[in-house]
Amino acid sequence: MQVILLLSLSNIFMTIAWYWHLKGGMNKPLFGVILLSWIIAFVEYCLAVPANRIGFAGGWSAGQLKVAQEAIALIVFGIFMVTVLDEPLHWRHGAAFTCIMAAVAFLFVGK
Repeated sequence: MQVILLLSLSNIFMTIAWYWHLKGGMNKPLFGVILLSWIIAFVEYCLAVPANRIGFAGGWSAGQLKVAQEAIALIVFGIFMVTVLDEPLHWRHGAAFTCIMAAVAFLFVGK
């Protein structure tokens, strides 16, 4: 549970670092946007690295950690996309999410 919580928090910071500037920040100087994004991403790394270490030490494989991170990233990004960027969800988003969740299931079945 600690791994999922840390990965979730890291993905919130990652999504903000990568996409915050798309709404309201497009007129800001690129260098400043990059610098602020790197500062935000530092927090993401401070959460993701321990999450991966704890998960790996707890018996998760690197593949399981990566696929879990991608599934969490899609959930976080979907919420961000709808609430911050005001973009609608389409059936394609659901289909893509289903494929990622199937990948998660394949890596965790029998483990």
